Amino acid sequence: MSRHLLTLRAGPQALALLRERGLRAEDVEILPGASGGAKWLAIAGLDRYLFGTVLQAPRSRPLHGIGSSIGSWRLACLGQRDPLAALARGHEAYIHRQRYSRRPSTREVTAVLAGCLDHLLGPSGVEEIISHPTLRVHVITAEGRGLAASSRRLVLATALAAAATANLMSRRTLALQVRRTIFHSAGDTSPFLHLRDLPTVHRPLTAANARAVLLASGSIPLLLDGVRIPDTPGVHWDGGVTDYHLDLDFGTGAGLVLFPHFYDHVVPGWFDKSLPWRRAGAANFSRTLLIAPSAHFVAGLPGGKIPDRRDFYALSERERLARWQRVNELSSALGEELHELIVTGRLADAVQPW
Repeated sequence: MSRHLLTLRAGPQALALLRERGLRAEDVEILPGASGGAKWLAIAGLDRYLFGTVLQAPRSRPLHGIGSSIGSWRLACLGQRDPLAALARGHEAYIHRQRYSRRPSTREVTAVLAGCLDHLLGPSGVEEIISHPTLRVHVITAEGRGLAASSRRLVLATALAAAATANLMSRRTLALQVRRTIFHSAGDTSPFLHLRDLPTVHRPLTAANARAVLLASGSIPLLLDGVRIPDTPGVHWDGGVTDYHLDLDFGTGAGLVLFPHFYDHVVPGWFDKSLPWRRAGAANFSRTLLIAPSAHFVAGLPGGKIPDRRDFYALSERERLARWQRVNELSSALGEELHELIVTGRLADAVQPW
């Protein structure tokens, strides 16, 4: 098989580990999941292979997953007893159950996506995630502060505009409008308790709040309603506002950070998407292996692109459904290529140094 469907990047610590013993579940300590909405369909096959095969190997220490928006939904699939069944439900719901009126209100979009989340979780998903023997799920939300806590569209839009303008100068100004909140099941063992790049609050992820937390983590301001989480102050928005692709300090542990991602680059926050100078450097990724679709793979997708939210406006419903389903199917080749690299011992040779 020609090695052209995947792009692999690794920091020096990760690359040394991969050269020594390849990719082993036991070595994976942290699994980030980025925001990106429909983009998760482009790596669906990669998730199926990692979640259903690689990460199912026995391990003696916890795996800490951290995600925002659709990244947290992917972790919710991994945290269930049957990750492949959960992924299948999630993909089916995201593709086929998102049906909207011509000009949907935030209430309508919220209700539709809440239904998709419920289908992904199934009847016992929340309990399985919270009681998982090895996976410790961390879900990022953005708690609205001041005007950003408003349910009035004009007020909220004003707050977002102010946040975007101030963000041009520094990401730290986001704290004026939103506060990063990490809900997790790791307690004092969380590897993210040290984060200081933005003001950060840690709260327990429980059976009573997990559904609301997962919904909040994907609640894009002005497109969905903000979410009030049980026993938690404030209104919570999409975690991608603060942490779009998770440019986080992953700490100094000896384990691997395994980052299945849509792109070969990392954008720190939601307001940084159009700021090319704000792409993450190598500082936080010394022990990270990033695995993403190659440009060659993306060029072969329907429309030559990764699915995104704009497809709802640019395509007819029939065309969107057909494209997204086809992308989901084609993405299986990513998992197949990664499998071949692993079993042939050539993974490290395919990696580009970060």
